[in-house]
Amino acid sequence: MFQPARQDLSGLGNGGRVNVISLDATVLICTFNRAAMLAETLDTLAATRAATLRWNVIVVDNNSSDATRDVVTSRISRYPVELRYLFEPRQGKSHALNAGLAATDARIVVFTDDDVRLSDGWLAAACRPMLDNPTIDYTGGPVHPIWEQPCPPWLDRTRSDLWGTLAILDYGEEPFVFEERRRVPLGANMAVRRTLIDRIGGFDPGLGRRGTSLLGQEQAEFFCRSRAAGARGLYVPAMTLHHHVPATRLTRSYFRRWWFWKGVSRSLLEQRHPVTELGVDLSQVARLTGIPRFMVCSAARDAMRWAGALLSWDRAGRVRHEMMLCYFVGYVRGVRTRAADSPTSGNPFPSVFGTKNP
Repeated sequence: MFQPARQDLSGLGNGGRVNVISLDATVLICTFNRAAMLAETLDTLAATRAATLRWNVIVVDNNSSDATRDVVTSRISRYPVELRYLFEPRQGKSHALNAGLAATDARIVVFTDDDVRLSDGWLAAACRPMLDNPTIDYTGGPVHPIWEQPCPPWLDRTRSDLWGTLAILDYGEEPFVFEERRRVPLGANMAVRRTLIDRIGGFDPGLGRRGTSLLGQEQAEFFCRSRAAGARGLYVPAMTLHHHVPATRLTRSYFRRWWFWKGVSRSLLEQRHPVTELGVDLSQVARLTGIPRFMVCSAARDAMRWAGALLSWDRAGRVRHEMMLCYFVGYVRGVRTRAADSPTSGNPFPSVFGTKNP
């Protein structure tokens, strides 16, 4: 499934899989036109305390047109561990992730984003559970926001329903096994044992983000396969980082688009993996015009609750139910598009990929 990165400008001269001494961990960062924030991420990562670990950093540039390459290569000679720059020309985060995975033999791959601030104990917290316990296959931790502008009053910060829109996550202060709580980590803060990746494969480009597109469920699809393989993950509260939330995402318009495209993406994901994380087999549920009946009923309840929130001036409640309705509309759109395009098309979702975000 993996494709090699097309260009290695690490300055090391040995390309491909370079680890002469087996590494405990590779920190993998995929980036697209965020040079300034990437610089901050790399600098906070350089200060991490992980003296007992053998680790390196791989940055995969997915067709950036800004100063990304210079940001990375200017730090290579003075970085405290091996820092590598790879260029992946095929647009899409899954392509970039898979290129990075193909370039390391480290025992653990630690995934983060190009716009985060990392605590100095983050890497050790991410890796230690897997190094100490062979039954743990992956870890994940909290993602706290760095607000570019104040959080809008319509976003309820007392409940987590909509936090995924902004890549925020906090499951509390106690560790737990993800499968037992039917939870998954965020892609901005997770670490995966290499043997699990070798067993189940990498990330599906058909479900990954492409440039500024909001279509994407590549991480959810990965964990569908990990559950099927019997993997176990651990939530690690000490594995904490902070993630930039740009002002452009703090609008109801962005939230509507994000939830619509999550619905579209989810319909595609469930075509491939009909058993949900809650154990519901969608291939066996009752349907109304091709849509699971329980989803239709849920959408009707959301519509009524939206009206109730409108009448009671509950702005946060109104937004919450509005986003659930956007998700439902996107899901219906995905089902309808899939039905129209299959079975003759080689691309299972060509019409959706070919449209602009509404």
